[in-house]
Amino acid sequence: MFNIKEKGLTGFGLKYLALVFMVLDHIHYFFEFTGKVPIAFSWIGRLAAPLFLFCFVEGFIHTHDRKKYFLKIYLISVVMGVIQSGFYFVLSPAVRGDGFFPQNGMLSSFAILFVVMQGIEWIREKKWVKGLTALIVPLIWPIIAYYCVFVPFMNANNSTGLALANMCALSFLPMHTAIADGGTITVIEGIILLLFSYCKNKKIRIYAWAVMCLLINVGALAVMGMQLNVQTLFFDAYEWLSVFSIILMLCYNGERGKGNAKLFYWFYPAHIYVLYGLSFILYMVMR
Repeated sequence: MFNIKEKGLTGFGLKYLALVFMVLDHIHYFFEFTGKVPIAFSWIGRLAAPLFLFCFVEGFIHTHDRKKYFLKIYLISVVMGVIQSGFYFVLSPAVRGDGFFPQNGMLSSFAILFVVMQGIEWIREKKWVKGLTALIVPLIWPIIAYYCVFVPFMNANNSTGLALANMCALSFLPMHTAIADGGTITVIEGIILLLFSYCKNKKIRIYAWAVMCLLINVGALAVMGMQLNVQTLFFDAYEWLSVFSIILMLCYNGERGKGNAKLFYWFYPAHIYVLYGLSFILYMVMR
């Protein structure tokens, strides 16, 4: 599975590595308040999301049952979205003393991306109505929801309506602009990976993704006038470090490999809430 020299890395090999990187990243994410977890944990953790994204797009391309694949991701994302929105209201006593609570919505990003990618596939099959609908609606949904749902509730000073709309935006009808973990950038990068996967040379998609990654995470800093120094690139805005995941992507041998597929679906939410629970307890003890 991990023999890079002879066989390269399988899909499961990439996922297991991404899982380790993710745990390191989230240890820093949940326990940064202690001042004891080195930021290097998050530097390494930048490799996790791109690897999971790469494997997700590969899974979309090769799965024999896209409906089942989508439902697994969507249903878990809905539950996590409901829990996240709950922290604003009924779960407010469970918010950590410093106002922190988990806002991990990568699966919601993947669910949105899945619909968009299916739209692209339908367009390639010349199923124009379904294809354009699936491609465009998820992308413009934040605009529609804002003017057709949120603004009317705000004008009517309807706090209950706003609460329900917020919950839907994070769960049942996720908006890519409302997702803190992934969101719009993940959707864009996923589209790039899919579109360039149609090229004969499969490595082109990886290079295209790397260019897009740098444009978004470094180019944007330059446009905003931020100085590209050590402080900025390694301590203030270090998302660009995810570009180094290209090294592992290029080791992918095109094989699914052997592993426990269910592990990745359940480990993500399970480890988030376990780590958060531990951080909640530790925060109370330390304060």
